Amino acid sequence: MNQPSIITADDHPLLLKGLNDFLLEKKYNLIGSACNGREAFQLILDKQPQIAVLDIQMPGMSGIDVARKVRDQELKTKIVFITFHKEKELYHAAQELNVFGYILKEFAIEEIETCIDNVSKNQPFFSPKIKELLGEDLLDNDSLTALTPSEKKILKLIASDKTNKEIASILFISHRTVEKHRSNIINKLQLEPKTNSLLIWAKENHGKLI
Repeated sequence: MNQPSIITADDHPLLLKGLNDFLLEKKYNLIGSACNGREAFQLILDKQPQIAVLDIQMPGMSGIDVARKVRDQELKTKIVFITFHKEKELYHAAQELNVFGYILKEFAIEEIETCIDNVSKNQPFFSPKIKELLGEDLLDNDSLTALTPSEKKILKLIASDKTNKEIASILFISHRTVEKHRSNIINKLQLEPKTNSLLIWAKENHGKLI
């Protein structure tokens, strides 16, 4: 199996070197590295990596800013955050931006391989460690807890038999963005990518979405 192309970014030189050395030792396809958010976003534009492993707090542009630009420009790079930050606000902001991974630096060596493996298979990985630290509301095993507010809105509209075009119009987003949300929801709910699987799930669980 081909290794996914990866770029990394962190404004702490020693932490960045440690991460890069680990990825190279494990034979990952590391194609670029940056020490701030602006460089990271330029690397994403220039090299179009499959995965970008970013620190959240960086000068110039934060990891959140980079993820937002990747989403808004509909780039294909999957974002993974690696951070010391444990604030709920940042965690929820990451989910809202549909990033594919969120791991803590102190557990990075334990989790980075699992995270990259999941993300390369189009499966999000949010560290169980951060969920534990953030409290019981994120420990609920109900699959709905993994969904962002935007994804829940879309699920409600799907349950109401709205088409992608209608959903795009109601939420003032592009048709392509709706399709991307649908794909993310299917991945998070671990549904089979059949034509009606999401519609069936939405109707069966409509009560939980209210």
